[in-house]
Amino acid sequence: MIRIGAHTSIAGGVPNAVDEQIEIGGNCGQIFTHSPQVWQDPNIGDDEAATFREMAEEHDLGPWVIHSSYLVNLCTPKDDLREKSVDSMQKEVDAADKLDIEYVNVHLGAHTGAGVDGGLDNAASALDELDIPDGVTVLVESDAGSGTKLGGDFEHLATVLDRSEQDLDVCLDTAHMFGAGYDLSTPVGVEETIEEFDDVVGLEHLECIHLNDSKHECGTNKDEHAHIGEGLIGEDGMRTLINHEDLLDVPLVLETPTENGKSFAWNVERVRELREE
Repeated sequence: MIRIGAHTSIAGGVPNAVDEQIEIGGNCGQIFTHSPQVWQDPNIGDDEAATFREMAEEHDLGPWVIHSSYLVNLCTPKDDLREKSVDSMQKEVDAADKLDIEYVNVHLGAHTGAGVDGGLDNAASALDELDIPDGVTVLVESDAGSGTKLGGDFEHLATVLDRSEQDLDVCLDTAHMFGAGYDLSTPVGVEETIEEFDDVVGLEHLECIHLNDSKHECGTNKDEHAHIGEGLIGEDGMRTLINHEDLLDVPLVLETPTENGKSFAWNVERVRELREE
């Protein structure tokens, strides 16, 4: 059975993310534990955490992913930002443990002058400072690669997994990969990209895919999501991804826009239509 869901809101309480997932027809999902644009601790009460766990189990919704704050920068050479980033990530993995959520997703961030190798070293060592609870895995997410941001190259992901002492895995974002120069718009391009990922990182490390089409051309390093099949990755690329034999069991999480009369529910249904079962 295909696992497809979306990033849903915890406004009004974490259990509301489950309600929204049910409404849009999803069966897995992703949340922020707080506003991602500010340094803020998760504030999840014991009762709402229990309700979330019970509802997710009752409706067979999972796996779930917590997406870390946008302010987290693991690659930074700045001590104060590193300290805030590690502290934020620790609180996210603890929240995941409380909610019985399997994954916490994080971008590597920008090296801002430390250089690629230095930035990757910083990220690996920052992750090594975390006390990650049993049953929780940190996923390093691929990036579109603008500026000094790292994670756009599969080699960056592989290097952090290799240098870190933690048991890390990966989340691939299709729009980010496309922006970083991995052409997913044709069946041949999809096949070559998956083969390269397997060679460089290893498909055994792929635990989640952020399924997003792109409003920008391949290799532009721009990150702006489009509805499934209606961006520049397009229907052929999306269909090939969704049906690739090596990806059939990987949960798909949508971060598509709400525009042109289409929202998550439309995209969930679109993915199911493209899945050849």
